[in-house]
Amino acid sequence: LLKILKGRSDANITFEDLRKLLLKLGFEERKRGSHYIFRKEGIEEKINIQRDDSKAKVYQVRQVRTVILKYKLGGEL
Repeated sequence: LLKILKGRSDANITFEDLRKLLLKLGFEERKRGSHYIFRKEGIEEKINIQRDDSKAKVYQVRQVRTVILKYKLGGEL
């Protein structure tokens, strides 16, 4: 979580780490093709992530960070 919130190494976040974080934060996962879609009650945005080899895509890491900060989700871990 701290690695994502600091934003210094967005290109080095693994897809699995990002996926596990969203699940830990209480998001429900749905898979559609290569897209993993995460929703959570009370959160307007749906989060859509895809693999870029073993890494998460940089812009998607930023989107996840924005949602965590907007809804103050970091305290749930």
